[in-house]
Amino acid sequence: MTTPLQTPDSDGAAYALRAARPEDTEAIEALDGSFTTASVFRVAVTADGFALREVPVDPPLTKVFPEDDGSGGADEDGEDGAEDGDHTVVAVDADGGLAGFVTVSYNPWNRRLTIEDIEVAPEHRGRGVGRALMGRARDVARERGAGHVWLEVTNINAPAVHAYRRMGFAFCGLDTTLYQGTESEGEHALYMSAPCP
Repeated sequence: MTTPLQTPDSDGAAYALRAARPEDTEAIEALDGSFTTASVFRVAVTADGFALREVPVDPPLTKVFPEDDGSGGADEDGEDGAEDGDHTVVAVDADGGLAGFVTVSYNPWNRRLTIEDIEVAPEHRGRGVGRALMGRARDVARERGAGHVWLEVTNINAPAVHAYRRMGFAFCGLDTTLYQGTESEGEHALYMSAPCP
């Protein structure tokens, strides 16, 4: 099913949301998910918990994520991974180009819908594409009976943290070791969740 989406950007661009297809896999893997930020969330861990404080960085920090391992997107049969619980939705622009995507999975034992990945191409950011993709993820959560939607974000991705907060997410946890031994060594995983009405 394809859903048209008119976003409130200044040039009146229209997008469509639909389930990922096998032919989307290459574009999903190639999407530029990098970001630049002028602030990060500094994590202070204490014996009683942790505190976050947003601090400016100068010069601004640019993060480029390592290449995807190819585990997302549609499978060879044209299914979007539904048999293993994953579901990917893409946003395409009027020319059929990939503007963004969201991949979710559902865990019935705790009724959690997890945002496995959500990315919007830089040239489509600020146009409501991310909000629309998150809205579709919440639709999936309601369809599956989820009690909440959950995600992980690095502490240096302040733009995403602010966007998630605007969408109703709140901090619910921290992992100071998730990125150890990876290209993201030194960063901390912040967990955020939002109730699913």
